[in-house]
Amino acid sequence: MSKSRNVPFEWLVGLRYTRAGRRSGRNSFISFISMTSMIGIALGVAALIVVLSVMNGFQKEVRDRMLSVLPHIEVFGAYGGMPDWQLTAKEAMQLPEVKGAAPYVAAQAMMMRDETVRGVMIRGVLPAEEPRVSDVAAQVKLGRFDSLQPGEFNIVLGRELARGLQVGVGDRVTMIAPQGQVTPAGVLPRLKQFTVGAIFEAGHNEYDSSLAFIHIDDAMRMFKLQEPTGLRLRVADMQRAPEVALALSRTLSGDLLILDWSKQNRTWFAAVQTEKRMMFIILTLIIAVAAFNLVSTLVMTVTDKQADIAILRTLGASPASIMKIFMIQGAMVGLLGTAIGVGLGVLVALNIDVIVPFIERLLGVQFLSKEIYLITSLPSDLRWPDVWTIGGVAVVLAFLATLYPSWRAANVRPAEALRYE
Repeated sequence: MSKSRNVPFEWLVGLRYTRAGRRSGRNSFISFISMTSMIGIALGVAALIVVLSVMNGFQKEVRDRMLSVLPHIEVFGAYGGMPDWQLTAKEAMQLPEVKGAAPYVAAQAMMMRDETVRGVMIRGVLPAEEPRVSDVAAQVKLGRFDSLQPGEFNIVLGRELARGLQVGVGDRVTMIAPQGQVTPAGVLPRLKQFTVGAIFEAGHNEYDSSLAFIHIDDAMRMFKLQEPTGLRLRVADMQRAPEVALALSRTLSGDLLILDWSKQNRTWFAAVQTEKRMMFIILTLIIAVAAFNLVSTLVMTVTDKQADIAILRTLGASPASIMKIFMIQGAMVGLLGTAIGVGLGVLVALNIDVIVPFIERLLGVQFLSKEIYLITSLPSDLRWPDVWTIGGVAVVLAFLATLYPSWRAANVRPAEALRYE
């Protein structure tokens, strides 16, 4: 009894209304509507957590595959080319966050095999240094990456590019450079035959279908360059690449341009963030619909409890106390629904790699085809800030849904409510 005396009566009455009695069919119906509102909030919260976790998982998967080929940071000469890339690499390696540096040549060309022609991005690299800044050497499926030797004009192709050209290791392809040769007959395109030394698969269709590697010396000869295009850097934590790039801009000597991976792929990441925001808004509407079901539940409760409200008013309860009773009732439904939804969503998001295969075996279907998506399992990346945001939004919407019914209860007139009792 002592504990009950210390609890405000608004909480006692509100919690009692939350556990709606079964004395009549009307009370049972109100209890059923309240339960469906709670379940709706829980399902909406769980769905939003799972969907955002899967979207984060796909974003992380694609980003990691992109950065297995692309550098974390690129350094260019302000006026084109880097004549003293060794000095820049030495200065960059002074930062403990920088784990690798390697020069490269970037160019575009046409690749031809018989009558098949493909546009390609050419990267001239040093095979011995490239593993320090990318994972291409580890992604080679056929052949050897170190077959790129100066003067031998070997080439490493992406799997989809090799498939499109219908070539394999040991076959020859013709590269057509845009820098033409001036002859008495006019400007002729520069052509050179390359031997396929290896085929890699990064798991990202854009690079598997359009990227090729050759030795940096062969690239400078092919494209008439006197020095590398720039320097590629890899950092210990890719998430800190913007900070490291800023630090390098203060320590590297010479007129240089420094770009980290987030700036180079700004359009793609902006599109992903926009998609996540829109998905958050759309799925939040599910929670909003379930939360505002509380309005009808509380309105019905207020109508059913008018006699109780009138008695409480005659006993001295203020309109604010009556309002608080029904706000507590609605808030408890919202909090319970949110808690159940968060628990369910986190459980599914953390075990989606087990749940999805089970559903696939049960239904005899495959949600992700490796030929199309290049992955066979659904990725999930649960982020706790997203969970807290979703839970907070659900609680706020549930609280807002209690305002009108509570205000209506506070305005019940005792005399009119008790007239027919």
